[in-house]
Amino acid sequence: MNTTTTRLPARPATGAAQRLVPLAERLLGGALPVRVRMWDGSEAGPEGAPTVHVRSRRALRRLLWAPGELGLAEAYITGDLDLAEDGGADLGDVLRAVRRAVSERGLAPPVLSLSDRLAAVGTALRLGAAGPRPPVPAARAGLSGTLHSKARDRAAISHHYDLSNAFYALLLDATMAYSCGYWTSDAPGYGPADAQRDKLELICRKLGLRPGARLLDIGCGWGSLTLYAAQHHG
Repeated sequence: MNTTTTRLPARPATGAAQRLVPLAERLLGGALPVRVRMWDGSEAGPEGAPTVHVRSRRALRRLLWAPGELGLAEAYITGDLDLAEDGGADLGDVLRAVRRAVSERGLAPPVLSLSDRLAAVGTALRLGAAGPRPPVPAARAGLSGTLHSKARDRAAISHHYDLSNAFYALLLDATMAYSCGYWTSDAPGYGPADAQRDKLELICRKLGLRPGARLLDIGCGWGSLTLYAAQHHG
């Protein structure tokens, strides 16, 4: 007796990216502004966009425990989430893509409903990413004591600020202004130093400074506001 065996075509494997991205797009209210490559090699997201490499399941676990910027930042610091080495993009490219999406869609930080949280947990379970909270990055301050007690706040300030000027010079412009800039132009060549200058000018104008006025600058940092006020507003 002859037996004929018919082989059905293999079903395409569903990777981690194909499981995760639809949930992420539902929470974001639109398509991802970046491409995502998962630890299993699967990818999803717009072609040609900067590629974010989710290196391990631990990155998703961090987001489950700390949804939003904190979870993303800790995953990046620990190397659980990185930029794809073959993508030719840097962190600035990723942030610009996200900024464009936020500007175009008017996105606000998502408020997760119970069903959203359950869907996220279910996806994490299927991907093997659920589990106890991952340890905090080693560089994070290890604070103890009563919240906002003098001793705890003193330790937090010391951990954050007691660093050399050379360290801050790596990420700040020549004014060493340690706060956000005021971006007034998208022209080529307009950069962080220009935005800091425009911020200082805006503050001085709003204060109505004039020659002979007195200014008390609390939390002056390296004195950029006081110096600017003296040089440009008398």
